[in-house]
Amino acid sequence: MEWNMKKSVIHLDGGKFRTYVKSAPRNYSMIVMLTALHSQRQCSVCRQANDEFMMVANSWRFSQQYSNKLFFAMVDYDEGPDVFSALKINSAPVFMHFPAKGKPKKGDTMDIHRVGFAAEQISKFIAERTDVQVRVFRPPNYSGTLALFLLFLLIGGLLYLKRNSLEFLYNKTSWGIAALSIVFAMTSGQMWNHIRSPPFMHKHPNTGEVHYIHGSSQGQFIVESYIVVFLNAAVVCGMILLNEANRSSGDPSKKRIMAMCGLACVAFFFSLLLSVFKAKYQGYPYSFLLK
Repeated sequence: MEWNMKKSVIHLDGGKFRTYVKSAPRNYSMIVMLTALHSQRQCSVCRQANDEFMMVANSWRFSQQYSNKLFFAMVDYDEGPDVFSALKINSAPVFMHFPAKGKPKKGDTMDIHRVGFAAEQISKFIAERTDVQVRVFRPPNYSGTLALFLLFLLIGGLLYLKRNSLEFLYNKTSWGIAALSIVFAMTSGQMWNHIRSPPFMHKHPNTGEVHYIHGSSQGQFIVESYIVVFLNAAVVCGMILLNEANRSSGDPSKKRIMAMCGLACVAFFFSLLLSVFKAKYQGYPYSFLLK
């Protein structure tokens, strides 16, 4: 068959899916992405998953190991809703392997909530299910290098302009804020975002429900990391207020108000942090103020 001589990914509707994927016998395996790419579905995670899927399919199509033993296909919900119904799928995206012989098993559905849907993870899933090794060719991304260059350029320019008055380098508050910013970025999962490139948030293609917190401990959304940064910063601000209330020598009533505000910040926002942790780790037994 010369399906993908022109395209790396074959677009299927219900009829083509039954003919080329479900019918037997076949001498090839299929990796199928079930998705919802139409604009009215507003599925941002589907578009990101599609980019990663296309990267794997193109890597396979133009590799030296390419053969007709493996094909990549896509079923959009608006073009094949009967496929979603037949497979009992009510969310997107979903990656499935349809073996050459037999029916798909539980392990033939990729667990994107646990491993994500990066091209490298899709390639690993394919290798586990088909023994076909797909080497992913990811286009180079120079945005990080450019951003780092601009940062050093900005810092160098500021140091040059302030070369006659560098007292600000000895400002403990500035260094403290810089250190806290790095700590907040690292503890909130910014590095994980950089490596895995998760979606900003998730909107269910059928119900339209928006999720800001990933329901698994193995994944997260970008907006989720911003929420964690804010909660951590609020707890730190509360601790600073408590410390300043103890150290200051001003009006006792003002110190009392400052201490109460600090204590309220720590208690409330730490409770929210525990709630986020509990939502991601099902069965976590501890909570404080908020369930």
